[in-house]
Amino acid sequence: MPAGGFVVGDGSRAYPGKLTPFVLFTCVVAAMGGLIFGYDIGISGGVTSMPSFLRRFFPSVYRKQQEEATSNQYCQYDSPTLTLFTSSLYLAALISSLVASTVTRRFGRRLSMLFGGILFCAGALVNGFAKHVWMLIVGRILLGFGIGFANQVRNYK
Repeated sequence: MPAGGFVVGDGSRAYPGKLTPFVLFTCVVAAMGGLIFGYDIGISGGVTSMPSFLRRFFPSVYRKQQEEATSNQYCQYDSPTLTLFTSSLYLAALISSLVASTVTRRFGRRLSMLFGGILFCAGALVNGFAKHVWMLIVGRILLGFGIGFANQVRNYK
């Protein structure tokens, strides 16, 4: 059964802080941790099904896909390297979120978020200039470290 209510207050603030441009910018940067994680989930699924990407970085998967033109979608991409490419970001994010709590406790949120941002940018650069599969995997690991730091620091109390 739904219920409703309202709060009557005296109009005073419980927290005397102000919404400054710095606070607003910090909130936006903190929200980016979740945004980049969700963006990657959407992009990595689309990219790994692009024929040009598969042809260049995963030729065995591309050949198998061309040979078996069936409608069966189960295990279409059964490549350990492709699996490593996809899952490396998520595993790195998990591991770095565990490490990030210690780093945040020791050095503070600002440096932890800066470190996460630097790792994410480094991963984006490595992935942008990747010529080989191992470069893609290293780039995704760096992206995962950056995402893990950003998500953990955002939730740190």
